[in-house]
Amino acid sequence: MTVCRRNAHPLNPRADRATVAAGFVTGMLSGLGARGRDPAPLLREAGIPHAVLNDRRARVPVAAYVTLYNGVVHALGDEGFGLFSAPLRPGTFEFLCRVTAGSPSLGEALERAARFLALVLPDLAVTVSRARGLARLEIAERRRLGRRPQDPRRVFAFEWLLRLLHGLACWLAGRAIALHSVRFPFPRPPHARDYARVYTEHSSFDGATLLAVFDAALLDLPVVRDPSEVDAFLEGAPGRISILYRRDREMVRRVRELLARDLAAPASLEAAARALRVSPRTLHRRLAEEGSGLRAIRQELRRVQALARLGNTRRRIADIAADLGYSEPSAFFRAFHSWTGESPSAYRKRVRRAR
Repeated sequence: MTVCRRNAHPLNPRADRATVAAGFVTGMLSGLGARGRDPAPLLREAGIPHAVLNDRRARVPVAAYVTLYNGVVHALGDEGFGLFSAPLRPGTFEFLCRVTAGSPSLGEALERAARFLALVLPDLAVTVSRARGLARLEIAERRRLGRRPQDPRRVFAFEWLLRLLHGLACWLAGRAIALHSVRFPFPRPPHARDYARVYTEHSSFDGATLLAVFDAALLDLPVVRDPSEVDAFLEGAPGRISILYRRDREMVRRVRELLARDLAAPASLEAAARALRVSPRTLHRRLAEEGSGLRAIRQELRRVQALARLGNTRRRIADIAADLGYSEPSAFFRAFHSWTGESPSAYRKRVRRAR
């Protein structure tokens, strides 16, 4: 893994595609440094040159960022990166997912998340409200996180928690949740241009609290995930979650839309590349840069569609398997069991009993 060329200008779209600004890396490592821990071994393991920490223009591939994220959590035994008065023990994010999966609506899921975080993260308070057609997700300090508003530990704490909650909300709803605007409670950081990719183009600074605003109707969306899906979501977590639903994962979105038109049709890199008017090599590279691949995207679509059709229709399981492109029902059974730990028929019976 390598960092994009140091002489690449931050506005160069080819340099910026599916990469992470150095400011997010230094913020992530700030708690480690405050505890006197040397970040060098973790940077080496992630394939990130140490010089990134002194180069605001440097960019890190998302895969390297995910490796570093998980490495810091493991080294500190803290999913909060050593930023808070008490550690978030490994497994905290898993329990957050299990608490919210199966909620009747996205609004209820976020309320559950806020109550859970109040127990494990007392330094920050999360509230969710709605007014005049807008939803407001607010994060406020209960305990000052830094001596200065622009303290890297404080900045990253807000960046991280908003990213975590936004990514979780998108997963729970099974769709991207567009943020109308976000007001951050610190001065504009050097890497603020990346906020358009990660959060929204409409970011402002120096607020009293963090305030994210989006369409209130989204709070009424049904949660399409249930606890049986948490294990698959957590593969590579918590670091992998930090790159999901980024606004710059354009090729992943295009491929997902292409495959979703007909999951029964054979899928190949060559056919997808022709449809998207790029070379197979370019398509493979772009998907890899965005942390995914053709097979992974297709399998995720199949899984989501399988759960929806089994839970919401009376269509025969063999017909659902054919709709999703499985030549034999037995192949569908094996895939479904790997996703959920149960057979399609057992899943359908359980969902119907719960209603």
